[in-house]
Amino acid sequence: MPQVRRCVDCRGDVGEGVLSVAGTTAGVGVGASRPPGNVADGTSGPTGAFPRVAGTVHAERVPLPEIAAAAGTPAYVYSTGAIAGQYRALDAAFAAVPHRIHYSVKANGNLAILRLLQSLGAGVDIVSGGELFRALRANFTGRDVVFSGVGKTAVEIGEALAAGVRLINAESEAELQIVNDEAARAGVVADVALRVNPEVTVSTPHPYIKTGERGNKFGIAYDEIREVARRATRLPSIRISGLDMHLGSQIGGTGPYREGLQRVTELFGALVADGNTHLEYLDVGGGLAVTYDDERAADPVALAAVVTPAVPAGVTLVLEPGRYLVANAGVLLTRVLYRKQTGGKTYIITDAGMTELLRPSHYSAYHRIEPVVARAGGSTVVDVVGPVCESGDFFALDRRLDDVVPGDLLVIYSAGAYGFAMASNYNARPRPAEVLVDGGRFAVVTTRETYEDLVRHEQPTLAWRGA
Repeated sequence: MPQVRRCVDCRGDVGEGVLSVAGTTAGVGVGASRPPGNVADGTSGPTGAFPRVAGTVHAERVPLPEIAAAAGTPAYVYSTGAIAGQYRALDAAFAAVPHRIHYSVKANGNLAILRLLQSLGAGVDIVSGGELFRALRANFTGRDVVFSGVGKTAVEIGEALAAGVRLINAESEAELQIVNDEAARAGVVADVALRVNPEVTVSTPHPYIKTGERGNKFGIAYDEIREVARRATRLPSIRISGLDMHLGSQIGGTGPYREGLQRVTELFGALVADGNTHLEYLDVGGGLAVTYDDERAADPVALAAVVTPAVPAGVTLVLEPGRYLVANAGVLLTRVLYRKQTGGKTYIITDAGMTELLRPSHYSAYHRIEPVVARAGGSTVVDVVGPVCESGDFFALDRRLDDVVPGDLLVIYSAGAYGFAMASNYNARPRPAEVLVDGGRFAVVTTRETYEDLVRHEQPTLAWRGA
C-alpha cells in the first residue's frame, strides 16, 4: 500500500497544494501531442507556451532537450510570446481609462525580461534599491518607476529621488518623514502615494500572500489615512499624489477588488475634500491569479469591468502585476538523478531542489510536473524531491507520474514567477542558468554560477580592525 500523506496545505479560491492525493493524474498520459495555447492573447495556462509536439515538450518552437543540451540542468526557460501575450491582454482590458502597468520586479527581475517589458510599454514596481538598479540597467527611466515596500531605507529613498521615480508608495507616517527629509536634502519635492490597508478579507491559497487584511504589516490602517494625510500636507518636501492598495496574491475573483476599491475611493474623495489638489494616481496593486493546474485564473476583462468605473475623472489608474505576466511564461527544466524505493515509498530524485524552486516547500504550492519526452508504459505514485539536505526539499508529494528513469528530463510548469528570484546557494549549490525563447530561437540570458562564484566576495586574507 502506498503511503498517502494527510493534506495539510491551505487552499483558497484558486490554487492546489503540493500534497496531492495519491492517484492524481497530473503528469500522466502525456504522450499525445498538445498544441500550443493562445499565448498571443494571454489566455494560455501552464502548458500554453510549452506545447508537446510528437511526444516532446517544446518552448514555443524549440524542443526542451535542445535547450538542456546547450544550457545544462537545472535551467529556467522563459517564453517571450507568453509574457507579451499576458501584457497585451491586460493592457487591452483597461483601455477605457488612462492607466499605467508597472510590472512587479520581485516576481522575476531578469534583465532580459525587464527589457522585453520595457519594449512593450510597461513601467516597473520595485521594492528595493537593488530592484531600482536592475530597472535602470534595463533601460527604464525614473518616471517608469513606482517604489513600494514596507521597509525602505533612507539610502534607498535617496537613490529613488535621485533617479526621479514617479511615485513612492509610503507605508507609514515615519516613512513619510524620512521621504520628506531626503527630498529636502536633495532639493526636490517627492510625489508620494499613501498605501492604504483596506482591511479586506481575501481567500488565497496560502496565508503568506495576504497583504490587505487588518493586522498585516503592509500599509497604513484605513481609519488612520485621513489624519496621516493631513499631517503629511504640512511636510514641505512631500506632495500627496495618489492612493495605493494591494490586497494580496492569487486573487481569482473580482469581489475583493470591488470591496477594496469602494473603501479606497471613499478615502480619495475625502482627501480631495480636505484640500489635496494633487491627487493624480489610483494604484490598485496586482494580485491577479494565474492557473497552476486547472483552477480558475483571474479574468482581466471582468476585473476591468469592476475597476474602471471606480476611477475618478482625471485620475490615472496604476496596476502592478507580477505573477500574472510571467508565471506561466516559465518552466524549470530538471534531470532525474535516481529512482529510489524506501519505507514503502518511491522517490524521484532530481538535480533541482528547493534551492532552485522554493515555492512547493515554502508555500505548499502545486506545480504541474511531466516528463519532457513522453514515456510509454505505466505510472507510479511518487514523491519528486531534490538533492538538498532537508526533508522539506520536494516538488511534489504522493503525485502520480509516468515511470521515469535516471537521465530523463522533467519539466516543472508555472515557474516563471518567484522561481529564480527566490533561488539560493544553500548547500553551496550554484544557481541555475536562465534561457529566453523567442519563436524558434533561444538565448542563455543568465549563465550558470560556478563554484568560484560561491566564494567571489569572501576575503581570503582578513584585514582586522581594532576598537
